[in-house]
Amino acid sequence: MHAIGIDIGGTKIAGALVDEFGTIIKSDRRPTDAANPSEIENAVVEMIKDLSAGEDVIAAGVAAAGFIDAAQSTVYYAPNINWRNEPMREKLESRLSLPIIVENDANAAGWAEFCFGAGRLYSDMVTLTIGTGVGGAIVSNDRLFRGGFGVGAELGHMRVVPDGLPCGCGAHGCIEQYGSGRALARIANEFADAGGIGLGLAAARGKRGKLTGKDIGRLIQDGDPGALAALRQLGTSLGQACASLAAVLDPQVFVFGGGVAAAGEQLLEPIRTAYLANLPARGYHPEAEFAIAELVNDAGVVGAADLARRHVTGE
Repeated sequence: MHAIGIDIGGTKIAGALVDEFGTIIKSDRRPTDAANPSEIENAVVEMIKDLSAGEDVIAAGVAAAGFIDAAQSTVYYAPNINWRNEPMREKLESRLSLPIIVENDANAAGWAEFCFGAGRLYSDMVTLTIGTGVGGAIVSNDRLFRGGFGVGAELGHMRVVPDGLPCGCGAHGCIEQYGSGRALARIANEFADAGGIGLGLAAARGKRGKLTGKDIGRLIQDGDPGALAALRQLGTSLGQACASLAAVLDPQVFVFGGGVAAAGEQLLEPIRTAYLANLPARGYHPEAEFAIAELVNDAGVVGAADLARRHVTGE
């Protein structure tokens, strides 16, 4: 039972034909213009047609950043594309001879990890995608949690610092401002400004005029004390958030994806330490495991395809 998964990003669209075991049969990738929603729609339609040509395909799933309704049909709001109450499923199904579902990109990626990746041995999982922002997905009792209106699991916008840093969502103190790739860059620049252990960061910044994510990642791999201190600060914020999430959701495992997760155990260690230090009633109940996502860049398309397949088969 093959299904197609499409993952719409700010600069590209990724697509894949996926079987029921999460294996990618063939894939495609195209640039996108986030300022032109109609062009994105056309590109998605063309990609689905190309990937399904000559194949037995039962459905297609489209993953996109934004608030998606519980019916997996309408994009209420997208931060990077001018979609406001966009009837995406209706538009796509009118142009394609396939059932379509629309899903939040973090939900799709988290579902892929739950079914085929780091969460496959568990029934209850929380995924945090640490990229430019912080995405989230929750699986509870083997089911993807969407909330009453479909916009649940926006974990990056859980407030962790009262009257903290302003966030793009309009609130202050969201975990996205303390636990994202953008936050890591801010923290690293603060260490670079302070000198001392930040001298390596300052030197890297001096070469380019700014610190890039690649610069920070390379310095982390090289054991630079300033870069590692910045990562520990980031991990501490994430671990504190995980302790709060555990009090509500009681997951068996936290799975971390996104570019920052490439740091592996160097990221997990401060997360785990802060989680244990802040966990309510520690020592009197089981504690969650922590893992790095396994599907990396394929998670969005694999998860979108599997959710579309399950929508059609009723699984």
